Amino acid sequence: MSDIRHVVLVFGEILIDRFPDREVLGGAPFNVTKHLGAFGCVPVLVSRIGQDAAGARLLQTLEASGLSTHGVQLDSVYPTGLVEVNLAPDGHQFDIVADQAYDHIHPRLSRMTALAANPELVYFGTLAQRANSHRALRHMLRAAGGQRFFDVNLRDPWVYADRLEWSLQHADIVKANDGELERLARLLNLEETSPEDQAQALIHRYKLRGMLVTCGAAGAWWLDESTQVTAVTPDSLVEVLDTVGAGDAFSAVFMLGLLKGWAMPVTLQRAHHFAGAICGIRGAIPEHNNFYKPFIDEWFVHR
Repeated sequence: MSDIRHVVLVFGEILIDRFPDREVLGGAPFNVTKHLGAFGCVPVLVSRIGQDAAGARLLQTLEASGLSTHGVQLDSVYPTGLVEVNLAPDGHQFDIVADQAYDHIHPRLSRMTALAANPELVYFGTLAQRANSHRALRHMLRAAGGQRFFDVNLRDPWVYADRLEWSLQHADIVKANDGELERLARLLNLEETSPEDQAQALIHRYKLRGMLVTCGAAGAWWLDESTQVTAVTPDSLVEVLDTVGAGDAFSAVFMLGLLKGWAMPVTLQRAHHFAGAICGIRGAIPEHNNFYKPFIDEWFVHR
């Protein structure tokens, strides 16, 4: 891999996903952080955890993976984030517990982390903005340089049009899945009806560099500010074991492509391939780092 160490500031929730039979570490920002670190970047996660057993486990996992913990704040009042995951006939059902430590990320500490990190790229989503942490994100973005990648990642019932509007105003690149794009169009009263026209309207209204839209097994497409579309369609069927974390995997490799200067068709193809591989394992994060080796060999070694 390249000797250049790209710094990415990642803001948001870090939590425990509690399934009926097990508990796993989760949260889109955590998943993105783990993937970026495995691919040789320097992700700095800005989040908040409780001073409890779950928080200690999260810190231990980050440290064991060689990831920075400088931006992870400790809270003596609120617990580490928790999501209760139940298996239903139509898929997973998520109960995202309210008023967790990541809802109380401290503004000043976040700003200090941003200043120290001096990132090339900043990642943020919507869930951690549902309460007090929105103020911390404001402070952090004022202090951070670099491009801003907004992952829409809607999680009901924590969807607010005003926070979405603010996030779009402060983003350079926006990523949504096809269902989220349709919902954004309704929430923001767009008149356009086709997905491409909706994306173009968002790019124009919020002066975005571009918009990334993922479509699950059908692939993904990118629309840039000059209205040029680049698309990727799957070239083989993936045996899906679990789709949890596939979007986060796509986001991580897309950002990697931005940092490495890959051509957009290459970036989309690699992001889709990696997201498909994540669908082939249980959970959002592989158990061992050797999972990443074939991708590293293909993208960085055998060129």
